[in-house]
Amino acid sequence: MTPQRVTLITLGATDLDQSKAFYGALGWTPAEEQPGVVFYQMNGLVLGLFGKADLAKDQGRAGTELGTGAMTLAQNFATKAEVDAAYQTAVAAGAAPLKAPQEVFWGGYSGYFGDPDGHVWEVAMNPFWPLCADGSLTLPPAS
Repeated sequence: MTPQRVTLITLGATDLDQSKAFYGALGWTPAEEQPGVVFYQMNGLVLGLFGKADLAKDQGRAGTELGTGAMTLAQNFATKAEVDAAYQTAVAAGAAPLKAPQEVFWGGYSGYFGDPDGHVWEVAMNPFWPLCADGSLTLPPAS
């Protein structure tokens, strides 16, 4: 059996310096850097940015063109104003605006942007999922 957890998310970067500058413009500070990779300490996990060629080699797929996966990374916030501010900060930092924050069918508020490599981020406020004091998310018990 495998534990139900994620400890590290690694995103492939075409231009590591550009990606590092983008996340820096969001206010993120690297916790550790090594040649070709940078790590950001999150609450409970680590986000890594890895040069695409080096990532392909590390995966045993040297020479393979790595794309982006069909997935979304998300940050939840306590208020709509925080969602709007996060979205505007990302767009000002060079993110591709995909969908401006708006009311959504499930009762929350969210928007989407793409980082310099097209990795999609959602910024959202979900009134049904209150955040912990440290900003982490623990799903409420099923009713």
